[in-house]
Amino acid sequence: MHEPYHLISDQPIEQITLHPIAMPLVEVLTTSFGGDALRPAILVELRLAGGATGWGECVAGWSPGYSYETIGTAMHALSDFFIPTALGKTHLDGLHRFRGHPMAKLAMEAAFWSAVAGARNMPLGDLLGSGRKDRAVVGVSIGIQPSIDATLAVIEKRLNEGYQRIKLKIKPGWDIDMLRAVRQAYPDILLMADANSAYTLDDLPLFKKLDDLNLLMIEQPLGHDDIYQHGKLQPHLRTPICLDESIRNVDDARLAIETGAGRIINLKPARIGGITESLKLHAYCHEAGVPLWIGGMLETGLGRAVNLAMASLPGVTMPSDISATNRYYEPDITNEVFTLNREDSTITVPAGPGLGVTANPARLAEAEATFASLTKSEFMGLK
Repeated sequence: MHEPYHLISDQPIEQITLHPIAMPLVEVLTTSFGGDALRPAILVELRLAGGATGWGECVAGWSPGYSYETIGTAMHALSDFFIPTALGKTHLDGLHRFRGHPMAKLAMEAAFWSAVAGARNMPLGDLLGSGRKDRAVVGVSIGIQPSIDATLAVIEKRLNEGYQRIKLKIKPGWDIDMLRAVRQAYPDILLMADANSAYTLDDLPLFKKLDDLNLLMIEQPLGHDDIYQHGKLQPHLRTPICLDESIRNVDDARLAIETGAGRIINLKPARIGGITESLKLHAYCHEAGVPLWIGGMLETGLGRAVNLAMASLPGVTMPSDISATNRYYEPDITNEVFTLNREDSTITVPAGPGLGVTANPARLAEAEATFASLTKSEFMGLK
């Protein structure tokens, strides 16, 4: 018997092409472990025998920062293992025998699911499940700025654009004073802090101070691979902890919630290894009443379309990190752009067949050429 989210195509996979790209960001998103002005990705173009084509995006970085995966390891896993296993098949079952490489697996699954959706003349979102929304509620993430005044200026800009939930990156030395200043200036906005694993339990006095700021949540304050220590921290705080890097599958989410390590889950399809596992995690949170939102990884329009489809599902109950196109790329690699609906801080979910967006051939070629021009040290993130 197949699992509930097992997908089988009517036509076999005929061709898979990898497009390694590098795209300049409109602005660097600086976190506790740095930031880059040029963002890499691997776009997976998958064609079924009937002609339908789907796209997936691997969001691995230059170096092992947020994740152990890099562009180099992802190219290796995709080229030497995942693609040979998938060609000629009507499913992606063969990927299950390979451990790890969740970002590369997401790219394969997204390409396959969007191709099948296109072949069936339906939006990807409709293939994911029922009860979807036409719009996804979103917020905006603001990186570490040079000063508090600069932070306040960026917040004002984003609020004027229509974003109703603000996420601020923090790190030791850039936290309580900055957040207090923001809260004083904006006492009523939906505000959250994202630590990207920069703290330890020794910082409990700091977190207790953050409790006074009426934050929506504190995202991943402790170790990236930790659930246990978060379970020690959360009971001391009124503010909910949201787990991001710690959640690699639905069982991690269940463990975190049942042990009190956090109260909110950030679902990044790339982090947990694909659409199939994402649907399982969504179902768990929906049934258990666990607040859930979709995280972003600076995706191009191709990856953003996948995230929006996921964010439209009924169990996604909090604003997701899927901002408008002009927050990231000008121009994007897709012909279509995503704009913010100012009246309700939402983005409209694509309604066309498959992803509902298309790659621009000229921009794709330019991004591939930029990637090809990189030196080895740049490619490895050592520039």
